[in-house]
Amino acid sequence: MSSPVSIGFHSIIKIDRRKEDAIYLQIVYQFINAVKRNLLEDGDLLPGSRKIAEELNVHRKTIVAALAELQDQGWVKILANRGTFVKNPELIGTSGSAIEAFRQPPDFAPYFFRKELILDMPISEVPERYYFTDGTPDYNVIGAEELVRFYASMVKRKKKSDDFPTTTEGNLFFRDQLSYYLNLTRGFHLSRNFLLPIASREQIFSILSRLLIRPDDIVLVENLSYFLPNMIFSQAGAKLKTIPVDAEGMIVDKIGDQFRPGEIRCVYLNTRCQYPTTVNLSERRKIQLLQLAEQYNFIIIEDDVDFESSFFKEKGESLFRKNGGNRVIYTGAFGSFFDPGFQMNFLIAPQDLLEEGKKYLNIFGKPNFMIEKTLGEIIHQGDIFRYQRKFQKTIAERKELFVQLLLRHFEDKIRFEVPASGLAFWIQFNTVVSLTALQEKVRSQGLLLPSNCLYQNKTVTALRLGFAHLDEQSMVAAISLLRAAYADLVENID
Repeated sequence: MSSPVSIGFHSIIKIDRRKEDAIYLQIVYQFINAVKRNLLEDGDLLPGSRKIAEELNVHRKTIVAALAELQDQGWVKILANRGTFVKNPELIGTSGSAIEAFRQPPDFAPYFFRKELILDMPISEVPERYYFTDGTPDYNVIGAEELVRFYASMVKRKKKSDDFPTTTEGNLFFRDQLSYYLNLTRGFHLSRNFLLPIASREQIFSILSRLLIRPDDIVLVENLSYFLPNMIFSQAGAKLKTIPVDAEGMIVDKIGDQFRPGEIRCVYLNTRCQYPTTVNLSERRKIQLLQLAEQYNFIIIEDDVDFESSFFKEKGESLFRKNGGNRVIYTGAFGSFFDPGFQMNFLIAPQDLLEEGKKYLNIFGKPNFMIEKTLGEIIHQGDIFRYQRKFQKTIAERKELFVQLLLRHFEDKIRFEVPASGLAFWIQFNTVVSLTALQEKVRSQGLLLPSNCLYQNKTVTALRLGFAHLDEQSMVAAISLLRAAYADLVENID
């Protein structure tokens, strides 16, 4: 009888208990990868499940479940009274086996398909213990169990919302409640007929690109701006032109200087919290931009996704409220601090445009009626205001701590303004260093600094750093690691 392989399973299988994947599936995936890399070879005898469990520090039942899954997929063969043997189904020929093994697809497709490099996302995975984002909330602030409670009540018993019919265009109860909430918090006077809830921002921008943009249409964006709509508009054939930004937001004068009436199709911007610099468009420039839209005959797409993360006393009037939707298409988010499965985005525009936009929901995915009814009930019962207060209190506390840590660790080495809205800071370095080198150095210390947080060109060396997802301990550790890596780079420059 052959002896079990001597390779240490802890060297080929790393269990991450923070991942959503079940532990036995993590073992399955990494086992298959080890076989493909010939770390485990066809015919190898594996140790007993108890020994593997002890080595990986998991329950024996987890290993049994993993081996059963591997046997179902053809990667091991379990023989009674003999043991468990490695099998590599990719080595089995089509004619050399009585039973045809499952064959994986090839690494490269043997046929042509369209590739879109402009749709590549600059977002990294998060294997490190500490990490920054470009500005995301802590989804644990509003416990998911509370949202599930509302959802369960929708499933189990009749609610007042059931008096409202559900149509192919969504739940009318939710649209009524959402329009009420937006009117109350944003000063709108809006009926549900001018409101279209849509699950994701990606869907909103995709629908708008199909409705508004033809090949070679000119779309104006800020010179540093959000990559997602830029990618989608470019993929639709738009020619993106950039307008500079300063402390008052987009420099609207540049539009009149560089373009003629009728030449621009639309302007996309976030007036409340410009991405990535976090500045807001001044009231003077809002009026100026609306006047230009009339004179030059272009549409404004106003992205107000950060409204919920700004404080009421700091909320300026939106372009949409000033203009009444004549030249402005307004998009925003509801419940952006909820667990992602309970978030909703929305589009506000003339009714005929929304009617056309609804057609694309048949392609991108019809509304989840139960989620919409749940969100409607959260508004109807008033809990949304309690959640909003809790979220804003957490933001204020973490923002204050983030400021203190930046000042303590970096002193005069950086410059920044405390953002009135949003969940990120725009931090500019006074000494030019390579941000990719900084990224590599902090990653070696267990801190992820994603590429979409880095901004460097001839005039800018800056980071967009989210703070709201970090609790106190994580924030202290992350800033300390960032400061130490930056100090090393500056010392090497000197």
